[in-house]
Amino acid sequence: MSITSDEVNFLVYRYLQESGFSHSAFTFGIESHISQSNINGTLVPPAALISILQKGLQYVEAEISINEDGTVFDGRPIESLSLIDAVMPDVVQTRQQAFRDKLAQQQAACAMAASTSGNQSNPPKNGEATVNGEENGTHNMSKRNIYGYIRTKADSLYFNCLLNPSCCVCVLFSSGDSTARIWNLNENNNSNSTQLVLRHCIREGGQDVPSNKDVTSLDWNSDGTLLATGSYDGFARIWTKDGNLASTLGQHKGPIFALKWNKKGNSILSAGVDKTTIIWDAHTGEAKQQFPFHSAPALDVDWQNNTTFASCSTDMCIHVCRLGNDRPLKTFQGHTNEVNAIKWDPSGMLLASCSDDMTLKIWSMKQESCVHDLQAHSKEIYTIKWSPTGPGTSNPNSNIMLASASFDSTVRLWDVERGVCIHTLTKHQEPVYSVAFSPDGKHLASGSFDKCVHIWNTTTGALVHSYRGTGGIFEVCWNSTGDKVGASASDGSVCVLDLRK
Repeated sequence: MSITSDEVNFLVYRYLQESGFSHSAFTFGIESHISQSNINGTLVPPAALISILQKGLQYVEAEISINEDGTVFDGRPIESLSLIDAVMPDVVQTRQQAFRDKLAQQQAACAMAASTSGNQSNPPKNGEATVNGEENGTHNMSKRNIYGYIRTKADSLYFNCLLNPSCCVCVLFSSGDSTARIWNLNENNNSNSTQLVLRHCIREGGQDVPSNKDVTSLDWNSDGTLLATGSYDGFARIWTKDGNLASTLGQHKGPIFALKWNKKGNSILSAGVDKTTIIWDAHTGEAKQQFPFHSAPALDVDWQNNTTFASCSTDMCIHVCRLGNDRPLKTFQGHTNEVNAIKWDPSGMLLASCSDDMTLKIWSMKQESCVHDLQAHSKEIYTIKWSPTGPGTSNPNSNIMLASASFDSTVRLWDVERGVCIHTLTKHQEPVYSVAFSPDGKHLASGSFDKCVHIWNTTTGALVHSYRGTGGIFEVCWNSTGDKVGASASDGSVCVLDLRK
């Protein structure tokens, strides 16, 4: 058996990529000199690290199942081993002893059965129990609430989903198979949803071959007719809703981490590991302008209007730029760690940012320093969303709110005008990766790695509905009418919840 540090480092690097930790993978790749290894990454299948760990776990379980005389124990383990259990000698020895005890019980039972005539009922199996009921404090959604359920054949982590205005679900995988997928969920036939596979290819030797790079981001245009995707191969692509490739946009020198359509639908904005952001002409596929202002990878972008946008980076800076200008209109500084996400409010007057420094900051173009420095989370803040309420929205009479999701397992709702937290939502047990407001702003959906989707009342902070999936939830989103919520999970499943039922 031969294991080198280069091989281990490469598998960890690929795992980070496939799990959606793009900038962590980038940093680890630099520090471990991945590019200098002689490993051909195109030959390594997706989820390689998970696969080898699973095989190792199965080997330990098999080892436990073998008796001292070399015979194999008849039956599965009472309780499956976790990965941590498998590396703890005391746990392994305890399981082995439990197996021997159970074998002795079975042999004694067989001897008794042989000496007793007549039929006997089988006793319950050791350790088996059935528990019915709801989790305290939640209102669970039954199977009738599931409008559509999709399970894919991908072997690794799922990353994102979006419901477009016509209620198609676009699914983005971080599985290394170079695809995104679109499902058409229609009310008459939701059990056999039509699937479109968007294969991301590159030209090699005069022919199209799979890029073998993860798809990292996606966004529908405002009317749901076109989809843009960004990839680790450095290309952005535009697709029709029928799954046809319309354009390939190539100017980034490295992975694309984020991309967004503008409201007008004539431009796409992208951010990459090459420290630049690019505005693309959506009709011609040409780059209109490239903005090389960050000193480290750009992580997120958001349009203020059809020509002005903000970008954030691991360099802890936020730049506000405009098409046609060769310098930033504004640079905001104040975060002490990388800035994960930025979002303009619906009026375009305020910009919110969240960071690994555990703070949430509100910025205005009218001043240099932040308007509010909101410090309440105890771990990194992963994402933020503004409510579709207040001036400039279809709900002008409702107060605007901001939601933040953190690795501290909480979601917070903020009154931005006063700069105070109005609700702390604490039902999740693991990091929260996604939040989304309903179109009327009255409800908030949250998704966590604890496999739960929670629906909250934004006025009272009360939990309205709860759904437990089969994998950690990476993304939640609402449809345009506010009666369905899409959720994507780490096991490759996508669920659309119908809140009318």
